[in-house]
Amino acid sequence: MLFWLAEVFSEYFSFLSVFQYLTFRGILGIITALLIALWVGPHMINKLTTRQIGQSVRDDGPQSHLSKAGTPTMGGALILVAIGIATLLWADLSNRYVWITLFVCLAFGAIGWVDDYRKVVEKNSKGLPARWKYFWQSVAAIVAAFALYLTAELPQETALIIPVFKDVIFDLGPGFIVLTYFVLVGTSNAVNLTDGLDGLAIMPTVLVAGALGIFAYVSGNAVFADYLHIPFVPGSGELVIFCGAMVGAGLGFLWFNTYPAQVFMGDVGALALGAALGVVAVIVRQEIVLFIMGGVFVMETISVILQVASYKLTGRRIFRMAPLHHHFELKGWPEPRVIVRFWIITVILVLIGLATLKVR
Repeated sequence: MLFWLAEVFSEYFSFLSVFQYLTFRGILGIITALLIALWVGPHMINKLTTRQIGQSVRDDGPQSHLSKAGTPTMGGALILVAIGIATLLWADLSNRYVWITLFVCLAFGAIGWVDDYRKVVEKNSKGLPARWKYFWQSVAAIVAAFALYLTAELPQETALIIPVFKDVIFDLGPGFIVLTYFVLVGTSNAVNLTDGLDGLAIMPTVLVAGALGIFAYVSGNAVFADYLHIPFVPGSGELVIFCGAMVGAGLGFLWFNTYPAQVFMGDVGALALGAALGVVAVIVRQEIVLFIMGGVFVMETISVILQVASYKLTGRRIFRMAPLHHHFELKGWPEPRVIVRFWIITVILVLIGLATLKVR
């Protein structure tokens, strides 16, 4: 919106031409989303507390979590508000990728909101039944996948890129829809599984979103894309603003979510952020790099799969408790230690992911 106004009036006020630069608008997106989150946060926390919309805690988990019972949840709505406003203000709204990413983020957020609402407001411990949650996630993912596939203009927009190898590219054809579906649904649920400790999920999300913003910038620039031997995806550079908004909103939320948390994001935030990371990675053709950078999310998901499979097949558990962060807690690690160490792992993995830009 403001980008369009700046473009209209730039012929009268030359200083407004600075808004044409993606980096400048990306920074504004970060700052805008951060300030919105910091401003709205206290009001939302007070409202959630007043309405007694608090987190329920399992009594079979770490005993230190019992004190978290009643902490306001559904705070992920704060993140979505900040991302939405910042993106609409600073992004080029004629760009199809902007609308597709916003759709994915808000659609998955709506699914999470229904689940949270049923759990904490209606006091239905099951929330949204798993089959319906998965169904609506599938619908949203398939709609986004078809939108990207049908509007693709260049072959590389639907090809699978293998990092490190500059000439290894696979034409997916309609298989692109299948890949996109699994990336969106898988990443969404992976972030949701990780969201079990104060700040554990949001900081890796911020780090990965920032890195994807860099990928979006170079992928949308023909010169940089050619130099780095990555696919040139026209228009993908505009996702710098969306990724910047995710970074700003995430940092603003972390202000309240850091240990000991004043608010939890709930499914409304976790499902939305995971899907948002997934759709950006798909657009810039870096699904494999997302798998690397989001290694913490991957570990958490695999730990749950292995735990369930082992228990059903052998009657034994591999971990003391799944997801993985609870295993380390039950081994005696204090919660802040688990959180910060997982953050450190994410920093390393994100740096490895960024290194693939040059190592080709």
